[in-house]
Order: sequence, then C-alpha cells, then structure tokens
Amino acid sequence: MAKSSFKLSSPLEARMGEATRMREKYPDRIPVIMEKAGQSDLPDIDKNKYLVPADLTVGQFKYVVCKRVKPGAEILVFVNNTLIPPNAALMSAIYEKHKDEDGLLYMTYCGDREHFWFFR
Repeated sequence: MAKSSFKLSSPLEARMGEATRMREKYPDRIPVIMEKAGQSDLPDIDKNKYLVPADLTVGQFKYVVCKRVKPGAEILVFVNNTLIPPNAALMSAIYEKHKDEDGLLYMTYCGDREHFWFFR
C-alpha cells in the first residue's frame, strides 16, 4: 500500500498536533485527508484537507470531492487505500473505525473504472 504524500511530507507529531487542534476546535467535524490514488487519470484535487460534518454520509462527501476534481465524473473513494465505504455510512462511523494513529482519516479517490488496476 502506497504511503500518503501528506504523511511523507509531515512528521507524525505535527500531524497528531494538527488533528488534536482541529478536533478540539471543531468537535462536530471529522478531519479528512483526501488524495488522488496512484496512477489515476483524474485531475489532482485542489484541496486535500477537509473538516467534514460528522453526520455527513460518504455519498455526500463523494459528491463534494467529485465537484472539486471533475464535475460529472464518476469516482470511487477508498479508506486507507483498500476499503470502499458504503455511500450511506456516516463519516463519523468511518472515522471512528479507520482513523490513523495521527487522528486523521485518510481517503483516496480514483475513477470508477480505474480501481481494479490500482488496488489489486
């Protein structure tokens, strides 16, 4: 599994501090790092840090991401480069189950027809 470029560019202690500050300041929000999957043909997202409402569904978050990447495109999102979360799942539930040791939730996106090539 490829390591997040955000993780590579920021030491663990800095990421932990940032996640803690965000959760303390915005307790009803989930800190998410969203990055493009490996060799995806989709454009890079213009913003990779998100504070999403805890009651937002994965499907609603996918819609936000899609509009920022390429409006009208079909995308898949992954948690920790492996899990495709259900669209109806709440971001808070995904966060509690899959947050990283640094307190951030890492997600990646790719085109809906590309995922078989990237995650085999």
